[in-house]
Amino acid sequence: MLNTAKHTSWIKENAALLGFDHCGISKAALLDDDARRLEAWLSKGMHGSMHYMENHFDLRIDPGKLVPGARSVITLLMNYYPEKEQKQDSPRISKYAYGKDYHEVIREKLKRLLKLIKAEIGEVNGRGFVDSAPVLERSWAQRSGLGWIGKNGNLINKQAGSFFFIATLITDLDLEYDGSFAKDFCGSCTKCIDHCPTDAILPGKVIDGSKCISYFTIELKDALIPTSMQGKFQDWMFGCDTCQDVCPWNRFAKPNSEIQFTPLPEILNFSTADWEALTEDAFRSIFKDSPIKRTKYQGIKRNLSFIQSS
Repeated sequence: MLNTAKHTSWIKENAALLGFDHCGISKAALLDDDARRLEAWLSKGMHGSMHYMENHFDLRIDPGKLVPGARSVITLLMNYYPEKEQKQDSPRISKYAYGKDYHEVIREKLKRLLKLIKAEIGEVNGRGFVDSAPVLERSWAQRSGLGWIGKNGNLINKQAGSFFFIATLITDLDLEYDGSFAKDFCGSCTKCIDHCPTDAILPGKVIDGSKCISYFTIELKDALIPTSMQGKFQDWMFGCDTCQDVCPWNRFAKPNSEIQFTPLPEILNFSTADWEALTEDAFRSIFKDSPIKRTKYQGIKRNLSFIQSS
């Protein structure tokens, strides 16, 4: 029977073999401080029309409600920084959406990791989550020693920056725990705040989600984007990377090695005219496995029209 230390090192080794770039482990516990912050954020309406953020509040702060008997929260980071970027002067797409939908890519890897754990260790109860369930993944990442929460609300890793997907695997397995990342290396830098096109980044690491370009171009389902945002989008058509692009820690970002995150040629090469000429059938065909399908064809057309009228 493997002991706790060997279980822990075995899980981290196999996470790396599956393509995860970083793995940290924290003891499952109530997130009391995060609960207070989330409650205050929701009460101020900073989630806009993202009403799902109000749901399952108790699940977000208590891993034991998601996995009965939860003992450990395994946090995994996967780099999505691309080797190539879009050509200049075309409608801009957030880098995370260049390749295949990360939900599908990472969910499959989490399933494989849990299956491997069960085969190696025995009957383990666990559930994997990737940005689609009530899990405060950045809080767990910080508690697992993987980085600190920057002023832009993103997890920042000192060695590699912030262009990472965060996945969480909650299990009832006892493991060795990494120390929480206690320091904040943002210092007096305010580049993310100064460069945010819509002033969505507030003091105290508070993000007004209802003012973020990603919210307007992806989450907002209304037919029209508010005219108060006119001229502020800087050609961002799907998401926004500005606060990450200006972050000094992202000078350490290196291209990812996941073949499934290889950018779609259309994302790299489409001009404004190409996007304008795109038909709904072509949209569905090209972006069937892409995160861009989330905003649907009409959403892309709305966003394109909005940035062109600015």
